Amino acid sequence: MAQRWVATDFGGLDVFRLVEVEVPPPGPGEVTIEVRAAGMNPADYKHVASGTDRSLLPVPVGYEVSGVLTAIGPDTEIASGGGAVGDAVLAFRVSGGYATALTVPAKDVFALPERLSFAEGANLLLAAATAAEMLQVVDAAAGETVLLHGASGAVGVSVLQQAGLLGIRVVGTASEERLDEVRWFDGIPVRYGAGLTDRVRALAPDGVAAALDAVGTDEAIDVSLELVDDPQRIVSIAAFGRAAAEGYQVIGGAMPASKAYRDAARVRLITLAGTGALVVPIARTFPFDQARRALELLSGGHPGGKLALVP
Repeated sequence: MAQRWVATDFGGLDVFRLVEVEVPPPGPGEVTIEVRAAGMNPADYKHVASGTDRSLLPVPVGYEVSGVLTAIGPDTEIASGGGAVGDAVLAFRVSGGYATALTVPAKDVFALPERLSFAEGANLLLAAATAAEMLQVVDAAAGETVLLHGASGAVGVSVLQQAGLLGIRVVGTASEERLDEVRWFDGIPVRYGAGLTDRVRALAPDGVAAALDAVGTDEAIDVSLELVDDPQRIVSIAAFGRAAAEGYQVIGGAMPASKAYRDAARVRLITLAGTGALVVPIARTFPFDQARRALELLSGGHPGGKLALVP
């Protein structure tokens, strides 16, 4: 038996329950992972908060994990090739990652780079793949300046690093308390709030070629539309409501095009992390039975880095 966190209803964090489940043996194309860390992302609770289809209940929680292979299905290799019992791996995208063990498709499992801890490996791909897609859909190119809303968050920090590798200059918004974090990752920090447009113009006198929104506020969209000539070079992962009327792009992991791009980007992103070119700041780890406490911190919006559950 394994333990798993599930949402027994739709709503707030009070609907999350720790239950015991059977872990099925892996069939062809599957592997079983003993989880050493479960990555935590806002998507873990947001889809529970907004769900309506009660036939899906109870909802397993969590999309990415790291751990050790304990069983491998017949004639099966993991996505990075090979794979043996005892190997350290990471997996994304999975269903029910808040678990002590789970059986998953081998196509979503990759060798964990030696330089990454289990907590780092479990928090790499959802944020990094989202960041990569944001840069890709606005066609950001070397030598350009882009505006990034929410630069100190997990997706924002990954955008800063990936943009730097591509030679893209980033002006990144954050609260006064988080400006140093943007600067640490070679972004040009700017405080959000009243007067943001003028502050960005002062920092980017030659203009802003594109804008990436990781926060979803009206301010982020208004400022982006004011500064970027072509609304198709504005992308948001949170402000869906205004996109059709305003003409900017939105992306999300459940969208077929986004899923295909993010899945295809996984090997490249793992390789970057393995060389140290892409780092995953970990703010804190929590014992596995404290998932609700960890989610409270995560939902507060300013954890200061990634969180992980450690069975």
